[in-house]
Amino acid sequence: MRISLNGQELETAAENLADLLNEQGYGSARVATALNGELAPASCRKEMLISQGDAIEIVAPMQGG
Repeated sequence: MRISLNGQELETAAENLADLLNEQGYGSARVATALNGELAPASCRKEMLISQGDAIEIVAPMQGG
């Protein structure tokens, strides 16, 4: 299915947000996620099903000073 990931169109076979993170190489990384503009807590990612046309954002924390 086609989704938008961080503003880029992407073809994926992932069924849920956790699968998508693994597919995209974020497996154990600490990241913030949003599905269609709604915060997606890490504890709920396996239950959050993704569908054709969904907009998903993945944000990794950055260090700075």
